Amino acid sequence: QVQLVESGGGSVQAGGSLSLSCAARGYTQRSGCLAWFRQAPGKEREAVGRIADDGSRSIADSVRGRFTIAQNNTKNTMYLQMNSLKPEDSGMYVCAASPHPCYSVANRDFAYWGQGTQVTVS
Repeated sequence: QVQLVESGGGSVQAGGSLSLSCAARGYTQRSGCLAWFRQAPGKEREAVGRIADDGSRSIADSVRGRFTIAQNNTKNTMYLQMNSLKPEDSGMYVCAASPHPCYSVANRDFAYWGQGTQVTVS
């Protein structure tokens, strides 16, 4: 059974940095996809970025140049380094996993979701 556990959220002033982690326990799928999403109160969930098993990644235009997605060598932990944070980056950050390749899975079709970690930028 796959369990995704996020950590690293918190409160930070604008311009600051935070580093999030997503531990994908029980996730051993090769050629799968890990992703970060975020949702602010009253807004729709937004895709932040995703990373494939081979390390290829994509990032949303709204965070490109400020956020970086990475994963560890065993591919069971994903990271989101967030720099130059803005108040509009505030929200619940959730990681998701799919057994399917990143290029083939729609945002709504990720099979596994974490509970999220809150990020507040003031």
